[in-house]
Amino acid sequence: MKVFKCLTFLFFISISFSSCAQRNFDDVTIVTTKLSDHIYMLVGSGGNIGVSAGDDTVLVIDNQFAPLTPKILETIKKLSDKPVKIVMNTHHHGDHTGGNENFGELGSTIIAHDNVRKRLESERPKIALPVITFNDKLNLEINGEQVAVFHVENAHTDGDIMLYFTDSNVLHTGDTYFNGRFPYIDLNSGGSVDGYINAVKSSLMVIDDNTKIIPGHGDLSNKAEYDSFLKMLQTLKTNVLEEIKKGKTEDDVANNESITKTFDDLGYGTGFINGEKIRRTFYKSLKK
Repeated sequence: MKVFKCLTFLFFISISFSSCAQRNFDDVTIVTTKLSDHIYMLVGSGGNIGVSAGDDTVLVIDNQFAPLTPKILETIKKLSDKPVKIVMNTHHHGDHTGGNENFGELGSTIIAHDNVRKRLESERPKIALPVITFNDKLNLEINGEQVAVFHVENAHTDGDIMLYFTDSNVLHTGDTYFNGRFPYIDLNSGGSVDGYINAVKSSLMVIDDNTKIIPGHGDLSNKAEYDSFLKMLQTLKTNVLEEIKKGKTEDDVANNESITKTFDDLGYGTGFINGEKIRRTFYKSLKK
């Protein structure tokens, strides 16, 4: 089974397969959390995976890195004896789509936003590309429930989608939510602060207090925690805009720890995106 080489800045960052380094995934364990009678969250290395395993078939949301495909499949076989019929990519980053080729070779149908295919075309073989793409919304009827799939514009990237399982009351946010940490907003791939904030607002309108949320990264979450995440984003936006109005430069903002101190103290900056990086990202995006 062909293995892609991948460069990972921890779990998330856009990758170039021609220049990335090999990583050892031997010690990675895939951990399963059951969210409903047929919906599961899988955590390994990379973006969190969602699985719908029911009477119809198996639907997989994101697939982490290529070397992990055997472990992911082994885990899914414990949930269902049916093949993986559909793979959904929440966006194009390699820690969410690295296994596309492997699943494509197994006959899975890959579905994603139009822009995901456009971005993957220059990096991946044809078998790894989405064969069904869409622009705005998509509805799936699978395993006895309707799955609402919707695009959010210029958030984490320009190709982000979220999936809401209507009966199970489960939302997969992709990387429009990093639970308990500052998010990675990929400005070079069409992401933006305003789009990211709007994406969170949009999804909060869909869910309720009992919704189980699979974030792109971090622990299983809920509406209250997602709302706190939104307030963090809005506070940082306000703080950075105030500095921009004062005529501060990017370096001024990046070096001003007071802008993010409240959230740094809560541990938001302990991941790859620390306080300095998120301040710089907010400045670049809002300055435009």
